[in-house]
Amino acid sequence: MADIMIRKRKRLRSKEVKAYHEDIERTLGVAPFTADDAVDLAESSEFNVIYVNGEILAMIYEGKAFLTVRGLLKYRPQKKFVTVDMGAVPYVTNGADIMAPGIVDADPDILTGDMVWIRDVKNLVPLAVGVSSVSGEALKKGGKGKVIRTVHNFGDKLWKSDER
Repeated sequence: MADIMIRKRKRLRSKEVKAYHEDIERTLGVAPFTADDAVDLAESSEFNVIYVNGEILAMIYEGKAFLTVRGLLKYRPQKKFVTVDMGAVPYVTNGADIMAPGIVDADPDILTGDMVWIRDVKNLVPLAVGVSSVSGEALKKGGKGKVIRTVHNFGDKLWKSDER
């Protein structure tokens, strides 16, 4: 079973739901959940998570709301993405940080410190969520070294905690 601890789950008021909805919509350009959905906030061992109708579709990391990999798969945003080559996919899905040489494309609007989502070049499928240490333009130019710290990825404890 999953090793992630979820505790203190509580239903959010419509005002709180609206604030998280607007934060994600502004960041990713998609309208995730509404006040009509059953939206809960819970603490986990690493960050807070947002349940939408029983599924973990978003998270709060360092005060910023962002979609989880399941949320990315459901809502399909077109902003804050980083595309990696197929050679990087096995490493990304195992939780590795993203290295500059594996990046083939990125949203130019990414700023240093932004939450981003990582996708593969062939299928454009979400693989992970991380924090970028450089801008989108710098990501596109390439270079050396680690440029994105992975926070959550396909197949990790958070992903497995929501499997049915």
